[in-house]
Amino acid sequence: MFTGLIESVGTVGGLRTRDDVLLLDVEAPTLAPEVRRGESVAVSGACLTVVEGGSRSFVAEVMPETRRCTRFGRMRPGDRVNLERPLSLGGRLDGHVVTGHVDGLAVVKEVRGRGRTRELFLTAEAAIIDGLVPKGSVALDGVSLTVAEVWGGFFRVGLIPTTLGDTTLGTIAPGAELHVETDLLGKYVERFLARRLGGEGPSTPAPLTWERLAQYGWTP
Repeated sequence: MFTGLIESVGTVGGLRTRDDVLLLDVEAPTLAPEVRRGESVAVSGACLTVVEGGSRSFVAEVMPETRRCTRFGRMRPGDRVNLERPLSLGGRLDGHVVTGHVDGLAVVKEVRGRGRTRELFLTAEAAIIDGLVPKGSVALDGVSLTVAEVWGGFFRVGLIPTTLGDTTLGTIAPGAELHVETDLLGKYVERFLARRLGGEGPSTPAPLTWERLAQYGWTP
């Protein structure tokens, strides 16, 4: 479990494959000495398992499902990645609950500057957009952010100076792809309501729609 508060920024040192597993070599002098084989690290928002450790870098495994949902397979040496170790028991939850299970990708359509802050306008597939609510939380490349606005197939987030300076989002440009993880609590609520209101079997829940909610007496 993570919080979406980035500890350091690392650099991709290399990528190689071993059977169907992608091995990602991450150069991270400030964080690498703290991680051990078998431990988890969120790399740009994706929870990966460390398989090799070192004083200046570590190697993590990327399984096919993770590779499908992320851009790891298209990364190149020199690419910068956000890094966060798991939340320790009893630690402060200063961001929001982040699992490190990436839902998919969002594409940056526009970057607007407002003094020392920035606004990102992004687009994503419908399944991701449906999991966002204004003033709710979202993790972009592992960074905990507040959703400012959602409309159509787009959403908007704001970046404060600390986020711009301490994460890879400070150099983001239109056209960039970002890993997205929508809010975990929202996913459970949606799943629960879909199964309760759908009246279907556990493996084939009916879609939750405004019309179906109205049938059960819900009014906005």
